Amino acid sequence: MSADYDPSVQRLPLGEILVSHGFITEEQKKEALARQKAEGGALGTILKEMGALTDQQMLLALGSQMGMDVVDLEELEIEPEVIGKIERMMAEVYRIVPVSFDDVSNTLIVAMADPQNVHALDDLRFMLNCNVRGAISNESAVRAAIDKHYGQSGTESIEDLISKIDGDDVIELMDNDENLNENTLNEMANQVPVVKLLNLVLLSAINDQSSDIHFEPFEDVFKIRYRIDGALLELKNPPRSLALALISRIKVMANLNIAERRVPQDGRIVLNMGGKTIDLRISSLPTMFGESVVIRVLDKSVVALDINRLGMREEDLEQFLELISKPNGVVLVTGPTGSGKTTTLYACLNAVNDISQKIITTEDPVEYELPGIIQVPIKADIGVTYAKCLRAILRQDPDKILVGEIRDRETAEIAIEAALTGHLVFSTLHTQDAPSTIARLVEMDIEPFLLSATIEAIIAQRLVRCICTRCKEAYTPTEEEIYEIGLTPDEVRGRQFYFGRGCEYCKSIGYKGRNAIYEIMRLNAGLRDLIIAGKSTEVVRSAAREGGMHDLRDAGLLKVFDGITTIEEVVRETMAVE
Repeated sequence: MSADYDPSVQRLPLGEILVSHGFITEEQKKEALARQKAEGGALGTILKEMGALTDQQMLLALGSQMGMDVVDLEELEIEPEVIGKIERMMAEVYRIVPVSFDDVSNTLIVAMADPQNVHALDDLRFMLNCNVRGAISNESAVRAAIDKHYGQSGTESIEDLISKIDGDDVIELMDNDENLNENTLNEMANQVPVVKLLNLVLLSAINDQSSDIHFEPFEDVFKIRYRIDGALLELKNPPRSLALALISRIKVMANLNIAERRVPQDGRIVLNMGGKTIDLRISSLPTMFGESVVIRVLDKSVVALDINRLGMREEDLEQFLELISKPNGVVLVTGPTGSGKTTTLYACLNAVNDISQKIITTEDPVEYELPGIIQVPIKADIGVTYAKCLRAILRQDPDKILVGEIRDRETAEIAIEAALTGHLVFSTLHTQDAPSTIARLVEMDIEPFLLSATIEAIIAQRLVRCICTRCKEAYTPTEEEIYEIGLTPDEVRGRQFYFGRGCEYCKSIGYKGRNAIYEIMRLNAGLRDLIIAGKSTEVVRSAAREGGMHDLRDAGLLKVFDGITTIEEVVRETMAVE
């Protein structure tokens, strides 16, 4: 088998390799390169569309370029023990098939649908704890081989694996065991059942579009939970004695100090799966019964960073587009943690991101990279605070600025100063609704006249779960449900209501995905006068509603009437702002 792909080695361009092998002519190469320059796309795809290249020729050329052998998966006999090295879910995510394993060198050979995805090999080496080398195949052959060698029975669930681990010979030590040292912890973290279980947990969570994975040790039980669409779902509990091994494995992958279990630690794991980059943020917290670890899953492919995909009603979208086009002022987005504030602001920045605009953000932490936008991470431990960053940003000639969060008076004052000097400033605040944000800023000793002069709009938001489209059914709500949401039977007469019955697609929950509801309070002359006069939140709220603002409960009701969510979900998410 040829050596692994080494990015430091200078490789011939694919076009030259194809010509040198006699697969295409020089004229065909020039024509394809011209089309590539004009239309974009992969050179091999363009040549195949021209009828100048076959799939097999393309594979041979890629093999030559990457220094890998080409394998024919249709003809290859693969041992069941080799297939067992990789779970079906992992094979599908990475688009690979294990083809051989050498015990002497501890090396696994995998056929790859995308041989240029060298990060997949790095991830597999890390997760499987063995050498992994690539061989070249194509998408259809890999897909067919997965179906052939795994079949339906090849998919092992987390529950199946946990049941097997119960009887496996693994090192089982508790957090207070006297034999604990760094070598023992490393040995525990690299046990095959432990590596296999964590891999499956991570892959399942990413496939299910989970936002967080919780590993929680208690006195007699070890829990693993996923947060999907804002709600936590519990998996089958692994043996309590595996808690230390699993958490040590996570810390090894995140390059954390596995011997230190007395203080909180933060780390990061970057995986490249199925052609997309998954960023895992790790947080460990010492507890009475061991370390609790939470993994934040940041998968840009499942986050709507397009303002048109946030689920806004047409009226709200028009207001947003008008606000983000303003030359200066402050636009605040409020709501509790996990309400989608950052996603909304990212989508706003993306909408105004063009070559004529200088956009700078300061965030804690930077969650997603936005091409063309300068993003500055907060590092409070070395004195890089929001206020300090914001002062520096103002000297960078920006047009629009995002301040991740206004936490104190100093940051608020600098944001207002930026707005007064001709910048459009976006930021977030933790308040229950839009009108109460004014009172919160006044509590920070910000002068009301400055708030009146600079704030363009305050937007409160929540995320409500969407009814699963595959098990959605019409139903008639009870009078109690109708009264609970503040309506009467007469007001909903003729309206159609829906709920999710629960199915395999939504894991019997009845909901799949989430949608945002918005309360948009735009400051008009009347509201500005009330703020300067120091009027109460109730007076400001009443005036805003008279001016056409839909509060969060009203916005939620519109989603119910549109058949997107349920009465129960709207009541749950807006109860605190009634």
